[in-house]
Amino acid sequence: MHSDLETIRNIGPAMAERLIKAGIEDKETLHSLGAHEAYRRMLNSGTKPHFISYYVLHMGLQGRPWNDCKGDEKAALRQKFDGLLNDNQGPNANLRKFLNDMGLL
Repeated sequence: MHSDLETIRNIGPAMAERLIKAGIEDKETLHSLGAHEAYRRMLNSGTKPHFISYYVLHMGLQGRPWNDCKGDEKAALRQKFDGLLNDNQGPNANLRKFLNDMGLL
């Protein structure tokens, strides 16, 4: 088991590994950051973007099954996800990744 992250619904070994790589080593940190910021950090640490992983993380932090995300809620999360990708592709994306890798973010 990867710390206590796997005690959160929908988080298995692979997701826990990606979270730890992003500097999120326990469930308290994950809860305090929230799914959106945690996913941003995962992207900055090299995780390839995938919308399902994004909303699975949101559902898990709410204690809900991953497939509970539907309709308007799913559409709203898609907009946030797309915005996050746009932010991470901007002119400062490489600088943010470098700073994150150095432990400064």
